[in-house]
Amino acid sequence: MATQLLFIGTTELLLVGGLALLLFGGKKLPEMMRGLGQGVKEFKKGVKDVEENVKDEGSEQTDKDPEVTNSRTESKLTTHSSKEEGTE
Repeated sequence: MATQLLFIGTTELLLVGGLALLLFGGKKLPEMMRGLGQGVKEFKKGVKDVEENVKDEGSEQTDKDPEVTNSRTESKLTTHSSKEEGTE
């Protein structure tokens, strides 16, 4: 059922477009689409900002305290090697 929704033909698109034009009118429809485009643009900008903040905080954490990074690496190596020893 969900795969059939992906295959919308030209006729169906024209029908939906015509109904939208009838419901909202010729003046309101471009305004609505412009608002939708601005909303998508702001959403993408927000996602990009969050990704940059997460990346920056991760690099700041390792820069501030290299001892923490070294201890994490050592604990991972110790845990990994102890698991291997237990299986022998």
